[in-house]
Amino acid sequence: MLMTRFAPVRFLDRTTPPHIFTLIVLAGTPAMAMNMFLPSLPKMTAHFDTDYGIMQLSVALFLAANAAMQLVIGPLSDRFGRRPVLIWGMVLFILATAGCLFAPNVELFLAFRVLQAAVVVGLVLSRAVVRDMFSQDKAAAMIGYVTMGMAVVPMLTPMLGGVLDEAFGWKANFWVFFAAGIATLWLILADLGETNTARAQSLGAQMRDYPELLSSPRFWGYALAAAFSSGAFFSYLGGAPFIGSAVFGLNPTLLGLLFGAPSVGYAIGNYLTARYSVRLGINRMIIAGSLVCAGGMMVSLLLFVVGLGNAWTFFGFMTFVGFGNGMILPNSIAGTLSVRPHLAGTASGLGGSLMIGGGAALSALAGALLTVETGPYPLLWIQIIVSLLGVAAIWMVIARERRLGIA
Repeated sequence: MLMTRFAPVRFLDRTTPPHIFTLIVLAGTPAMAMNMFLPSLPKMTAHFDTDYGIMQLSVALFLAANAAMQLVIGPLSDRFGRRPVLIWGMVLFILATAGCLFAPNVELFLAFRVLQAAVVVGLVLSRAVVRDMFSQDKAAAMIGYVTMGMAVVPMLTPMLGGVLDEAFGWKANFWVFFAAGIATLWLILADLGETNTARAQSLGAQMRDYPELLSSPRFWGYALAAAFSSGAFFSYLGGAPFIGSAVFGLNPTLLGLLFGAPSVGYAIGNYLTARYSVRLGINRMIIAGSLVCAGGMMVSLLLFVVGLGNAWTFFGFMTFVGFGNGMILPNSIAGTLSVRPHLAGTASGLGGSLMIGGGAALSALAGALLTVETGPYPLLWIQIIVSLLGVAAIWMVIARERRLGIA
């Protein structure tokens, strides 16, 4: 059912624009599926009688599958609409979660974990829905509000995951995923009408439109800024559970509590995005966020170099990673979606694929480099380097606009 584009919002009425609560849930469910179970990785390693490096692939493979699926999700939603793609993606997530729960070995578990990545439809298409309805700067502000609400999810779910793990075992987290998938599917059916009123003619035509995006310096600048920024966070996802448990000796509950530290900064960064993106413009917000992230990690590294680093400083300074991401991601995503507005779904999928694909690689790299002997140093260096590369990416956009005389 097509909705009236500018009709007043009525919750659970899919003839009007989707309620912001629905958009937050769509974006928050993938975040929950990504990190809620991380405090359980050590117990899952023992349960499946495997190595931590193998079990850590449940993060890297999930991210890699996210990246691959986003290349398809965007064009499909531009061709067939946001709503049907959301529905089928959530159904696949529910079925894959059941597979994870009953997998008899680590190989099958990882296979179903890859299929769980279908939940990324919520993240990709919540952004495309916003861009369907708003202009660039206003879209950045709205995405900021959505992700500010979404930030509560990664803030609380690792802590909840740790508590559930200690009380009921690691499978409790996946039962929560199963229930959340069903609830999100119901919300899509009840509240989200179709927002894509300008359908692409064919998937082939959309594939031919990819060069429009890939040849755009603006698209690459914004997409790389998002990729490097998220890379700092995804490397944290891959490395922090090991650092917390093996290096600092934290129990699952305390690890889950501290693990949510970046989300505190993320909520603040998203609040600033929602308040100031329209006034200051997306480029200034992105470069400020990149500098905040790099600066925070440099201070954290320095504390370890001089012998003052510990679990509290390590996780505490990760709030700067979240802070920077909260300023960078909504603005850079709005930038990628605005390069070719008629390809908003495709741009969201392609930009998201670059972002998540890079994150998967950095997550795996962090997991491979970290040992008890290295401590947190490899992870901190990765985060500093990618944050500085993010500054370079957005500066490419700013320099080009100055050269062309674009305000």
